[in-house]
Amino acid sequence: MTTPLPQDSAEPDIIAPDAVSPEPAVPDASTGYVVEDVWRKLAGTTPARIALGRAGTGLPTREVLRFALAHAQARDAVHTPFDSAATAQAISALGFETIEIASAAPARDAYLRRPDLGRRLSDASRAALRERAGEPVDLAVVVADGLSSTAIHAQAVPFLTAFKTRVAEAGWRLAPIAVASQARVALGDEVGELMKARAVVVLIGERPGLSSPDSLGLYLTFAPRVGRSDAERNCISNVRGEGLAYDHAAFKLAWLIDQAMARQLTGVNLKDESDLLLVGGKPPQPRLSAG
Repeated sequence: MTTPLPQDSAEPDIIAPDAVSPEPAVPDASTGYVVEDVWRKLAGTTPARIALGRAGTGLPTREVLRFALAHAQARDAVHTPFDSAATAQAISALGFETIEIASAAPARDAYLRRPDLGRRLSDASRAALRERAGEPVDLAVVVADGLSSTAIHAQAVPFLTAFKTRVAEAGWRLAPIAVASQARVALGDEVGELMKARAVVVLIGERPGLSSPDSLGLYLTFAPRVGRSDAERNCISNVRGEGLAYDHAAFKLAWLIDQAMARQLTGVNLKDESDLLLVGGKPPQPRLSAG
């Protein structure tokens, strides 16, 4: 036996296909008529391409053009040159020490064809990091262009602004932030090892999707050293204005770092349970200001 829900129930409305009246066909200058999909109202809740409608037996012209634009934006994100100098300068303005480094990939085409080169430092960068390394630190941070320099240009500084407060609250000692060109995630292992860091975080431009050419990914590895596998990392994905908010991402990363230090591991054996601490769906505010 089931109990009827009260009239003021907080249960979300469920829209059945039969309850949604199909939109009337409207003229389309190029194809004649566009038949709207009955789920069109739900398309406004997601950037995913759903309920596109049809014009005859094909897609409406507007959707074909939107797809072409998204594809062009994704290609631009991959091939836009990384402005490492401006990125390092903007990060320095936040109060962080920085150092510019590069992978062993000499250019973008080599980076795309030889992923292995993007995972190791160039000889010059390796020497520069050895010279810069001092006493052991808690955390090394690498800002890497990855497959979307667009993401780093747009998201790295806003995220680090939020993360700086969490760093101050925890009292972690940081190595100079490494701004890395033609870099993949595993490059952080060598950087962290050279900088004598207990853990490394790699901020990297994610592989562009057709609705998200500017997503930032965060990869955390405890006890970094060359040869670590991806199973030994934790990842926070889709950090951007339309995705995971900077404050929320900074809170999640700080929680994972704290747990990694306590348990001395990252990866598949460290589950993200930070959402249990959310207050009203939002991360708790840090007690200290980064100044």
